[in-house]
Amino acid sequence: MAMMRYRAALRQGLLEEMERDPRVVMLGQDIGRLGGSFAVSKGLLERFGAKRIIETPISESAIVGTAVGMAMMGMRPIAELMFADFLTLGMDHLVNSAAKAVFSSGGVDPLPMVVRTPYGAVGAGMHHDQSPEAWVANVPGLRIAMPATPADAKGMLAAAIRDPNPVLFMEHKALYSMNGEVPDGDLVVPLGKARIARDGRDATAVASGAMVALAESAAKALATEGIEVEVVDLRSLKPLDMDTILDSVRRTRRAVVLHEAPLLYGTGAEIAAQIGEALFGHLLAPVRRMGAAETPVPHQQSHRQWYMPQAAQLTALLRSLVQPA
Repeated sequence: MAMMRYRAALRQGLLEEMERDPRVVMLGQDIGRLGGSFAVSKGLLERFGAKRIIETPISESAIVGTAVGMAMMGMRPIAELMFADFLTLGMDHLVNSAAKAVFSSGGVDPLPMVVRTPYGAVGAGMHHDQSPEAWVANVPGLRIAMPATPADAKGMLAAAIRDPNPVLFMEHKALYSMNGEVPDGDLVVPLGKARIARDGRDATAVASGAMVALAESAAKALATEGIEVEVVDLRSLKPLDMDTILDSVRRTRRAVVLHEAPLLYGTGAEIAAQIGEALFGHLLAPVRRMGAAETPVPHQQSHRQWYMPQAAQLTALLRSLVQPA
């Protein structure tokens, strides 16, 4: 076990998978010279050379499209997009080629590829700070991973690279400097298995990515009042581990689902609907949701505090479920 930052855990995961499997290659803008936008792949060019760490032009369509072709030819490409906002520029290849491959081949030819991209509001403005997971959550055949800890960053990346399906691997920018324990050796955290980040009995907070830490903060504050909140870290949106979510809510009988993306039509609506359908009549309160405001991501920090879910807001919402007025 070693203490490691989220960024370093990702780098270690990339290094180990490239050493393990010669079919694994990386492609993206500045991934060799600079290590990408957030220096995740720094040093890998010197280790593996330009045939496996491939610098590309500034074209997300070309990056994702080339990765699709590589995967079709038996390679296991990892395409890096500098910001998740630019996913739209590669959407045709990701949605209409990669995600549909296993269906169009009758299940014979899967398409093993990973698209890594940083997301989340940290002050980079409305064109670089979005959380676009809901844009693609409605696409059959595509898996979506959102690790919340350094250990999961490494372990889920290994699982994504080894997966026979296309995986969108989303890394929250605010987590790159997070420090945490990472197990030594080969670490694979299966996609589609949620994690109980904190035990509780009175309510369940369901979150992913950077929102997990926010939920834990709210739970810690409420514990001083005698309210115990269970925090479920989704880890991946697709596959979605509804079994773990429902097991938790079945015990606590109250739930809040939160995400950083705007609330309207967010992925939390799907999870809330499934909880309501499965546990209607068992719940002690309606399932509630928290998300961002219906505006582009603001650049100013003071405005982002208004725009994004805050721990104090979540604390108040959870308290109102357990102790209604």
